[in-house]
Amino acid sequence: MAETTMEGVPLNAEEPKKEKKKRKFSFPSAFTILFIVTIIAVLCTWFVPAGQYSKLMYDADSGKLEMTSPTGEVSELDANQETLDELGVKISIDQFTSGAITQSVSIPGTYEGLDQHPVSIADIPYSMVWGVIDGIDVMVFILCLGGLIGVVKVTGAFESGLSALTKKTKGREFLLVFGVSVFMIFGGTMCGLEEEAVAFYPILAPIFIALGYDSIVVVGSIFLAGSIGTTFSTVNPFSAVIASNAAGTVFTEGIAVRAFALVVGAIVFLLYLHWYAKKVQNNPEFSYSYEDREKFNAQWELNDNTAAAREFGIRKKIVLCIFVAAFVIMIIGVMNLGWWFPQMAAEFVTLSILVMFIGGTGKDGVGESKMVDAFGTGASSLVPVALIIGLARGVNHVLTEGMISDTMLNAASNLVTGMSGPLFVICLLLIFFVLGFVVPSSSGLAVLSMPIFAPLADTVGIPRWIIVAAYQFGQYAMLYIAPTGLVMATLQMLDMKMSHWFKFVWPMMVFTLVFGAILLSICSVVFAV
Repeated sequence: MAETTMEGVPLNAEEPKKEKKKRKFSFPSAFTILFIVTIIAVLCTWFVPAGQYSKLMYDADSGKLEMTSPTGEVSELDANQETLDELGVKISIDQFTSGAITQSVSIPGTYEGLDQHPVSIADIPYSMVWGVIDGIDVMVFILCLGGLIGVVKVTGAFESGLSALTKKTKGREFLLVFGVSVFMIFGGTMCGLEEEAVAFYPILAPIFIALGYDSIVVVGSIFLAGSIGTTFSTVNPFSAVIASNAAGTVFTEGIAVRAFALVVGAIVFLLYLHWYAKKVQNNPEFSYSYEDREKFNAQWELNDNTAAAREFGIRKKIVLCIFVAAFVIMIIGVMNLGWWFPQMAAEFVTLSILVMFIGGTGKDGVGESKMVDAFGTGASSLVPVALIIGLARGVNHVLTEGMISDTMLNAASNLVTGMSGPLFVICLLLIFFVLGFVVPSSSGLAVLSMPIFAPLADTVGIPRWIIVAAYQFGQYAMLYIAPTGLVMATLQMLDMKMSHWFKFVWPMMVFTLVFGAILLSICSVVFAV
């Protein structure tokens, strides 16, 4: 017979177990991730040997080439082809004098180790501020975009237009996602449509919510679709063209292979996005970002319950037409008129004033004061996004000040020297994957690395356009996730966790590297010289 206590409770009875609360890991925010990356970059400047290549650039005022040695000495050289040939820079002099190449170009064989140039931990705040100042053109563009969104939103045009659109697309919801993705792929391969695409999130996020999709579909159809297009750039002047020029070849060489890769990459991406979007639409709990669904919907979902919101009068139609036209004009300006962020920002301000006049005046207008407040509210809502872009540039500033970027480039070039063609391009692809984190700018990495790596192609007997393709595939596979690139600003805008995005994007990153390695290996054998 079991022993009992005075209260009659068995001595061997188990005490009720206290439930331990599981502490759920919360992935750091975009700001925290960039701060950690900045600290790591600073630490690298203490341990990675410093060094630099001599740099060459054209001075339009003097009509001379300026060569800056690793120790900072500047000398002027005649701007002719003979000078470039003597330096081993296999680039046409026209690329410098015409303004096609505006950044400093690394001169092969000039790397010199330098005294360590560590960046102090105390300089981290300065590097962040420097990055913000350096990215001010992009940031002003984003703030002006926010202002335009604010004034359009206060008119109620978004709610009315969304209500009308969702009725017309019922049963064919993915067609809109497909159309947006194809447009972004086309924009990416033609002109590197990336930072400008930030403008599309406020338009499409409410629409995709209404169609039953999640934040992943929004980012996938805009950011990742544009990145796929840029990965397999055909005539993108900021990637394929400038890299070809810096490699001493023309962008038309290898364009057929890049176009083939674009078609394959686009098909794989669209099938993957369709699979995911269908899963989410059928079962919202499948969403990789389901835990943040309510917060995301609260941020972007529009209130169309009232009769006033559903009413889609002529005033709201005109306002929406102006809003859509803003992005059509922006794309035309970038592609045909040489616009950059200041011009695009000025366009948004101009159209904001027009919307203020149309939506704020008259019998049913919201009033001048409310319109002005709406512009400020809209701009302020995108301040965190603008700051993220600046902070990301601060990381690159640390690496440049520490003089370790060229050290990594030199070590990489030594690593692949003497390899066979297929092994050479595979290793080069992985090298560009790593360098994409260090130098996230496509044009920046092109002018820094192509003069160094392109001559190595000659030693292994492969065409230089294969090096250009390896640079594109490798760098952009990294930029799908690199905190130093545009992805952090995108995730900040939609308040999405990096862990959720990585879960979706890693298959496409692996596909890009594996498909790129196979394709380039075949090309190195078929087109061997």
